[in-house]
Amino acid sequence: MRALIGVLDSFGIGAAPDAARFGDAGANTFGHIAQACAAGRGDSTRRTGPLRVPNLLALGLGLAASQTDPRMPVMRNGPATGRYGAASELSKGKDTPSGHWEMMGLPVDYDWGYFPATIPSFPKALTDAFIRESGVPGILGDCHASGTVIIEQHGEEHIRTGKPICYTSADSVFQIAAHETHFGLERLYEVCRIARRLADGYNVGRVIARPFVGEKRGEFQRTYNRHDYAMPPRQDTLLDIAKSHGREVIGIGKISDIFAGRGLTQSIHTEGNADTFARLIDCAASAPDGSITFANFVDFDQSYGHRRDVAGYAGALEDFDARIPALQAALRPGDLVVFSADHGCDPTMPGSDHTREYIPVIAFGPSIAPGPVGKRGSFADIGQSIAAHLGLPKLAHGASFL
Repeated sequence: MRALIGVLDSFGIGAAPDAARFGDAGANTFGHIAQACAAGRGDSTRRTGPLRVPNLLALGLGLAASQTDPRMPVMRNGPATGRYGAASELSKGKDTPSGHWEMMGLPVDYDWGYFPATIPSFPKALTDAFIRESGVPGILGDCHASGTVIIEQHGEEHIRTGKPICYTSADSVFQIAAHETHFGLERLYEVCRIARRLADGYNVGRVIARPFVGEKRGEFQRTYNRHDYAMPPRQDTLLDIAKSHGREVIGIGKISDIFAGRGLTQSIHTEGNADTFARLIDCAASAPDGSITFANFVDFDQSYGHRRDVAGYAGALEDFDARIPALQAALRPGDLVVFSADHGCDPTMPGSDHTREYIPVIAFGPSIAPGPVGKRGSFADIGQSIAAHLGLPKLAHGASFL
């Protein structure tokens, strides 16, 4: 009896009840991608025709999505083979740590520190301390920005001057982009550790290292050597509890970064969704009884959602969907798989920020009875359900849907 969790990073399925407060009224990552594909909108050189995700639909994704946005057509008729529903968020933000922590039973009931959408964005005291303690000759950017755009704008000057590119967003983040060879990957990590310590005083959720390669505008590419320096959870999550009870807890992708290394017995670095799914299948074949395997599929968010790339997001969903049968074939009797998300990032919305949305709750396994679980009032219902499934102590938040 094991639990495997796959987070389709940013895959929302309809505006949350409080979406308007975040400026996200009408957001629907899944629904709008499906509509755009059906209408033939997007880059037809990469994919054509309606969105094809038959395995997710068979598990109940379309039925779950129809609960959150009545304008969207039900994409499957007939019974689902999995348990399906939708969950809204209790946490005050729409960011990656808040979503993942709440999923593991710890809603974030306090406000993160955010930087204003001004130029400069960072407080002078923070910038001055960062420059002084890191020894860099200055910084570039100092604003709200899309990561790929700001690297194009400042990449050549960064190489010439050695000044790192520092930027933020609507999330609680201090992001630092630097060239892997001209600046140095290890040096980038070191200045991020300095920034993490300084950002603690501003209650900033994450400092993110954003390494890139290329020599000139038009050639710059971010790499998978990204590293997030997150503020650690203030209390134990399901991962900590499972580890304390002697269970194997395996993080795949950026899970270790999101939880600041807490609660894991093993962390597996991956490079993209395909690699992440391959490692998830490996763990389904080899992880011990009683274990938790937790995977984050980052490409949906960083490569397509934030880039407002509808066709790319659709193609990534289709690739993910095609791998599901291999995962199902690797499961053992008693296993539980949960597919979900941590927030939305509707690629049809203006800007490049996350969107406040319901997330899908899709649960299946050889012994998991199918059927609806309705609208859930917290992402923590996922963690509570996993705790119940594995015989772990009840969490402080959430209600089991099993």
